[in-house]
Amino acid sequence: MTQGETGGSLPLSGVRILDLSRMIAAPWCTQMLADLGAEVIKIERPGKGDDMRGYGPPYLKNRDGGNDDSPYYVSTNRNKKSVTVDLSTPEGADVIRQLAKVCDILVENYKVGDLKRYGLDYESMRKLNPRLIYCSVTGFGQTGPDAQRPGLDTLFQATSGLMSMTGEADGPPQKVGMPISDFIGGMYATVAVQAALRHREVNGGSGQHIDISLLECTMASFGSRAQTYLVSGQVPQRRGASTPANEPAGLYACADGDIVLSAGSDNQFVKFARALGRDDWVKDARYHTRSQRNIHRLELNAEIGPLLAKHDRAHWLEQFKDGGVMCAPINDVAEAFAEPQIRARGMVTHAEHPRAGRVPLIANPIRYSETPIPPPRISPDLGEHTDDVLSTLLGMSASDIAALRAKKAL
Repeated sequence: MTQGETGGSLPLSGVRILDLSRMIAAPWCTQMLADLGAEVIKIERPGKGDDMRGYGPPYLKNRDGGNDDSPYYVSTNRNKKSVTVDLSTPEGADVIRQLAKVCDILVENYKVGDLKRYGLDYESMRKLNPRLIYCSVTGFGQTGPDAQRPGLDTLFQATSGLMSMTGEADGPPQKVGMPISDFIGGMYATVAVQAALRHREVNGGSGQHIDISLLECTMASFGSRAQTYLVSGQVPQRRGASTPANEPAGLYACADGDIVLSAGSDNQFVKFARALGRDDWVKDARYHTRSQRNIHRLELNAEIGPLLAKHDRAHWLEQFKDGGVMCAPINDVAEAFAEPQIRARGMVTHAEHPRAGRVPLIANPIRYSETPIPPPRISPDLGEHTDDVLSTLLGMSASDIAALRAKKAL
């Protein structure tokens, strides 16, 4: 069983996952499950492994200054075991089938139909293990006219409408600055797998197939923006850093940099006006209520801009925080990691790498009171656990494993 920092079993201790995923979205799911205590056996191609290992520059640097794995791979594969298997060979496919028999969950992100060629599709696998939860993560889902299309995060951001809502009102559509569709899809897959485990536990012990579409997951994350369109027919527009029906709010320039603030509620607006020394705004009919502020937002922002430009952002951040106004600096990533709150919460952890030494990693943000998540193990070397997993779980001898290597299956 996987132990938490306090010695208790982690929430998913005793759950075993066969991870046939590559790239970002599905590995993000299996990494989350590994953080929560599951044993994750990552299957990689002999000799090359997951494409993300070489996705750079930059790369993690060894002690001698040489390149190692890319940050992409390190960030999505901690706490896993790496086993190299060529599933395109009959012997390799058979190893996968044997492992599936002793696993609770299989996660894959191959193109629709690819694994069926090797007898590794859900229908084939459930005959071997009726309890198996089989999660498929694809760009467009298992059905529909685009099911066979390859895809990547930017395509899902574009197709879903996310890019149309991102950027300044008078500028072009913008991609979110990180692969958000991949991470959203990975999180939906994580939730789905855990719910399927619960279903198996209380409803007869059967597994099932989970169909996760990154396009659909991206659209599902829109929440009120999508619902507004569905009930009104109004297409959401780009508003930069501001929020519809919430004025004043958004990005504002100070003397030395930008901040974001939100004072859209009537109570927050009173605090905001007082912090700026403009108590008269509270009685101004144009700004008295949220709806009036939205009608007169251009006039209001024209008055706010020159006031904020008089002082640097440190002045205004202190003024607004003291006054109870919601505000924040526009940090770059380095500034974000230096934030006292981030440092106090321990959002940077470390793991020992065999060649690079102590490597900083971003910590899992889940905080359990009884089973806190321990510091992670670094992402595995390619094939690091092949012999151990095959001998321990499948009872293979050293000669069995050598024979598979001779046939290029491992």
